[in-house]
Amino acid sequence: MEQISPSIALTILVALYILPLAHVIFSSKAGPWKLADNNRCPFSPRIGWIVIILFIGVFGWLMFYFSSRKKQKFKS
Repeated sequence: MEQISPSIALTILVALYILPLAHVIFSSKAGPWKLADNNRCPFSPRIGWIVIILFIGVFGWLMFYFSSRKKQKFKS
């Protein structure tokens, strides 16, 4: 079995893990950083998306991407 080169492994890591995290961190559609006063959840919406992406990677980012597109579609 042939091993992949470190540069390919780093490219895969950046493309499938770090870029989706950066997109959610800097996106205005991810929700606020602060938690609402009347909320029982321990995470704000943006922190929740970050946790989802940390656990399931690019699939969590796809969930975020399609949910934000759906919200934007209904707002117009």
